[in-house]
Amino acid sequence: MQPYELSVAGAAEAVRSRELSPVELVDSVLHRIEEVEPQLGAYVTVMADEALRAAHEAEREVAAGRLRGPLHGIPMGLKDLIDVAGTATSASSRVRADHRAEADSTVAARLAAAGAVLLGKTHTHEFAYGLTTPQTRNARDRGRVAGGSSGGSAVAVAAGAASFALGTDTGGSIRVPAALNGVVGLKPTYGLVPRRGKTSLSWSLDHVGPITRTVEDAALVLSALVGHDPRDPASLAPATAAPDYRPGDAADLTGLRVGVPRNYYFDHVDPQVVAAVRRATAELKSLGARLVEVEIPMTRYIRATQWGLMVPEATAYHERTLRAAPELYGADVRVLLEAGELMPVGDHLRAQRSRTLMRQAWTRLLEEVDVIAAPTVPTTAVKADEETVTWPDGTVEGVADAYVRLSAPANITGVPSLTLPVGHDTAGLPIGMQLLGRPLGESVLLRVGGAYERTRPARRPAVV
Repeated sequence: MQPYELSVAGAAEAVRSRELSPVELVDSVLHRIEEVEPQLGAYVTVMADEALRAAHEAEREVAAGRLRGPLHGIPMGLKDLIDVAGTATSASSRVRADHRAEADSTVAARLAAAGAVLLGKTHTHEFAYGLTTPQTRNARDRGRVAGGSSGGSAVAVAAGAASFALGTDTGGSIRVPAALNGVVGLKPTYGLVPRRGKTSLSWSLDHVGPITRTVEDAALVLSALVGHDPRDPASLAPATAAPDYRPGDAADLTGLRVGVPRNYYFDHVDPQVVAAVRRATAELKSLGARLVEVEIPMTRYIRATQWGLMVPEATAYHERTLRAAPELYGADVRVLLEAGELMPVGDHLRAQRSRTLMRQAWTRLLEEVDVIAAPTVPTTAVKADEETVTWPDGTVEGVADAYVRLSAPANITGVPSLTLPVGHDTAGLPIGMQLLGRPLGESVLLRVGGAYERTRPARRPAVV
């Protein structure tokens, strides 16, 4: 096994035990980037010289017995919405051609303090306003979409071109590309991970979270990210004690109640996706969990609420540049931003009211079960030139609408959601299952995901 193939946990143990140096690990991943990047386009920019300097510094610290923790010397990618002092945050847009960040974002500063090594900035769908990331190709099939908007981060991790990466999630933008590329993605509870220094799409829906190859890795990265930041108005108040997110080695889920939706999450979903998720929930049952059918509330309002919140908030953020230089935006993003200018304020207020009612309904729902298990996306990665999905009953759905449909409820309600791979379709494309839980219930999601993951063969980077 090459160093770039190691999980974060595996690499951390090898670094701790001096079996592998941070320089050897980072050098291996940089060579992997050289090998796969021309075919995949995961990165906006690769900072090889800076990464190697950081790796040498990490090596000196480890040799001197100053190990900072499990991320020390581990190479990562950051979605190019996340500020790093002195580097560009392009948001994969011509609008940001001359941008340079003046300071680190909170998450970048925390990862640097943990000793993680920045490899570069990964592609996003322009300003995170899309679900495909057209600049980047799927790590499993280059003719298919990467998913978005954190497509570059998911592809880099899936291909071994980063040990882990950060993405952002406003309507599924961590979980969708993670599912489509066969890796793990975690959207934390709203406000758990600070967003200061992250380019906004929709401030009331935006989240930052990790994309990794294993559930254990997601727990390790999350631990470095959480904590109150008074500079983010949505940041949650300080916890009395730092949670231990590691899923542990036990695979016993006895007593755990897993909600299986009888509506919404299995409507207009590819039969192969349904079958894979059903098999995965059956596996959870075999580990001791009790499956409980649940009714998802207020489903008729989900799409209107998501768009009613996101569209005007995105347009407000871009108001000045949209008027000053509209030609610099991609056509798809420009149309959405211009549409936001036409949305009546009453629609936005009704969406806020709907969100309040939906949060209350989900709170009651999550009193009945400990987690909910459902498909992450209704279909696997579509071909890059496909704009719609046609369902067996003749219903035609836009690709973006299809991909956001099952992930939006967690953004609207703010509950945490973890996606992990649970199989492949007949074309070999990954299928993801998401676990949704109570606010601040990340430890439970990671425990359940980890228990399932231990029943599966170890995952290795995609061969491209």
